Amino acid sequence: MARRDLTTGSIPGHFRALAIPTAIGMVFTTLYNVVDVYFAGMLSTDAQAGLAISFQVFFVLIALGFGLSTAMSALVGNALGERSLRESVIASQGLSFALIVSVLGVILGWFFSPYLIGLISEPGDYRDAANQYLDVLIFAAPAFLIAFGANGILTAQGDTKSMQYANIAAFFANVVLNPLFIFGLGPWEGLGFNGIALSTLVSQSGVMVFILYRVFTSEAMQGERQYRPRPEVYGEIAAQALPASFAMMVMMIAGFVVQYFLKGFGGSAVAAYGVALRIEQLLLLPAFGLTGALLPIVSQNYGARDFDRVRAAAMFCFKAGVILMLGAACVLWFAAGPALAVFTDDARVIEIGKSYLHVDGFILPVYVMLFAINSMLQAFKKPIYTLWIGIYRQGIGVALFAWLYVVVFDFGYFGVWIGIATAVTSGFILSLVLVEMLARRLIGGLFTRVGERVPA
Repeated sequence: MARRDLTTGSIPGHFRALAIPTAIGMVFTTLYNVVDVYFAGMLSTDAQAGLAISFQVFFVLIALGFGLSTAMSALVGNALGERSLRESVIASQGLSFALIVSVLGVILGWFFSPYLIGLISEPGDYRDAANQYLDVLIFAAPAFLIAFGANGILTAQGDTKSMQYANIAAFFANVVLNPLFIFGLGPWEGLGFNGIALSTLVSQSGVMVFILYRVFTSEAMQGERQYRPRPEVYGEIAAQALPASFAMMVMMIAGFVVQYFLKGFGGSAVAAYGVALRIEQLLLLPAFGLTGALLPIVSQNYGARDFDRVRAAAMFCFKAGVILMLGAACVLWFAAGPALAVFTDDARVIEIGKSYLHVDGFILPVYVMLFAINSMLQAFKKPIYTLWIGIYRQGIGVALFAWLYVVVFDFGYFGVWIGIATAVTSGFILSLVLVEMLARRLIGGLFTRVGERVPA
């Protein structure tokens, strides 16, 4: 498979070519999760709540995969832009790195997931459901982590269609496997709630196999391959991946904080938040597509030291993203109630979830700007800044403002939503200041006049 040269040609054209497949693929990823929520709702509200809190724990492994994906996209993309011919070494080292991390993830997850579940839940049926679900799902860790890392290699080359195809196939597989594994067939009675986890394990293993096939036939893997761990390359990958992973783990901490404050309002509040998050993800898909495309575009052009194109790509992403999210906010305001009703007939869950989505609509444009800035920091190979931003926004900010609005001002569960919005908005202001300071040092500024350059 030939790579796409992102250092030449139309920047909007590259965004369309990369962002649209990414967004479509993520539509099916989100629908994949929606299928899980739907079938959990057919079982009980406790099953939906158990699914919501177990996702918070499994998110640790998702965070590791995300960090590895962005690391491979940035490092391989920079190598391609530099014409250094190091891309095949970096890519092969990344795959072996992913394998080692995934094995460690299974081991640690098996022992520590019950403790994490206990932190964010009260004893009862929904805690038991979450623990049983993770006992199966933890074995899907290698599929997720290796597929994430391999997809980063493809994204660096401008290939986002492969994951699109894989996500579409996984969705349809999940539609078939979920009812089969939950309810059984013929004399087999099925596994109940655990069938959702088994369906994920099987379908995501298929995604991993397909993405690996695409990687091994790609141009970036046609040079020298080195799978035996090389400390200097592993160090380079870890330095890029771990801050991004930790930044996402801080997001998980924010999830724990939200669950902590919500659990005092009962299982309906926990279930409402879990369902509403799925709907929010659907509306953020254009933002994920745009900002996901920004990473390889900036990576290749930053490697090629074409800073004018770096700035132009960032400005295009900012403008297009804000326009799309303003439209999404309008949709969310009017459609929140009917959307929630698709997944549950519990009036209390719908009422609470609707209040979250109405608040969330106001900060959708802020989210897309944050995602774009994070992509730029990763492309600049400065992911540590994303970690500091995440620590403030999702670690300190959510806890501080949720406590303020829930405990001090006694706003109830609505105070949790306002706390999230306050943390996101203030975190965006911080990230904007940081990225401009960094850009002035690396590329002559992000918002300065196009044409200014920093000597090589």
